[in-house]
Amino acid sequence: MANRLANALPPQVAPLREELKTNFRAVLQSQLAELDLVSREEFEATRDMLVHARTRLAELEARVEALESRESE
Repeated sequence: MANRLANALPPQVAPLREELKTNFRAVLQSQLAELDLVSREEFEATRDMLVHARTRLAELEARVEALESRESE
């Protein structure tokens, strides 16, 4: 994104392009860090844990239901 911003600058500021690109990159990194984003790996690990928890919950609910129906007989 910093490259796109630097390349969009008018030709008159071409001598400053590298310095501006560095500044753009620093500002973008700073702002993205404040968003408290998670990495793809963290997201996928959390998703996998949630899928496992949901599966386990469904199994436990079925067991409770079976025990309750057995108890009512």
